Amino acid sequence: MAKQHFKYNPKTLSYEEVKVSAGKKILRALLWLAPNVVIGLLLAFIFTQNINSPKEKEQQAEIEQYKKELGIIKEDLELFNNALDAVQSRDEDLYRSALHAKEFPKELRMMGAGGSDKYAYLAKLSNSKLLISTKTEIDRLERRLNAQSMSFTELMNLAKEKEKMLSHIPAIQPVRNSELKRGVSGFGWRIDPHYRTRHMHTGIDFTADRGTEIYVTGDGYVEEIENKRWGYGKSIIINHGFGYKTRYAHLSKFEVKKGQKVKRGELIGLIGSTGKSTGPHLHYEVVKDGIKINPIGFFHSDLTPEQYEQLLEMSENSHKAFD
Repeated sequence: MAKQHFKYNPKTLSYEEVKVSAGKKILRALLWLAPNVVIGLLLAFIFTQNINSPKEKEQQAEIEQYKKELGIIKEDLELFNNALDAVQSRDEDLYRSALHAKEFPKELRMMGAGGSDKYAYLAKLSNSKLLISTKTEIDRLERRLNAQSMSFTELMNLAKEKEKMLSHIPAIQPVRNSELKRGVSGFGWRIDPHYRTRHMHTGIDFTADRGTEIYVTGDGYVEEIENKRWGYGKSIIINHGFGYKTRYAHLSKFEVKKGQKVKRGELIGLIGSTGKSTGPHLHYEVVKDGIKINPIGFFHSDLTPEQYEQLLEMSENSHKAFD
């Protein structure tokens, strides 16, 4: 039974029952419930913030594992970049220097960097900073690898061209040392054996028996075969490419034909005494870009240092040419 409340009325000098309206009853109930509701909500908030469900704990563990894996990936990327730094350094300081190649353009090493909003799609994800940082490093490494691949392709092509050039440049003696009979007449001013006057001798004379084998000094092709009564007599001109040609004169016999491709060390003819010659020998010339140069600097592939010094001394001490 609800409690009754009375209030003293001084006018009637009596106690009268106090009647409470429905609105006030509701208000009183709300005032009583409000603190309980607030406390309940506060407790629920605290509970949900600090106590996770098993599913949430599992998800949180996965997130932490992803963060750990991303951290490891970032460390690996740093190692890869350091290794690529070393490769790039060898590329620029060693390989390009050895091949006389130009510096690889720096702008190509950083090509395709993208705009500032390239990683905007990652910004709303959890751990966005770590994700963006890792993706940035991956893209940077990819660009560097692509550029380095381009650089190595260029260097490989240059190396192949250099290898080809080295095989074509005259680099051996056209007559074996064991076949030589007398001194060697070198490049320079010599006494003409016919006119007894000084003239420019534009090659090196190797004296040997008639029929001694003559070998081409570099890869190339037979550009010309000459058969004259005077001058060079029977002679062969080999075009080696890269601006180089060689002439082999005063031969007794040809072992090649015009237009034939030849390899360094291949037999091309036999020593004779044709044309303007005083005895069996080979007159050998090297021509670079149309200018006759001293062949003595090209006998480096098949001579020891001692043999080279001996040949150099012989060529310098001879004051008479054989043609």
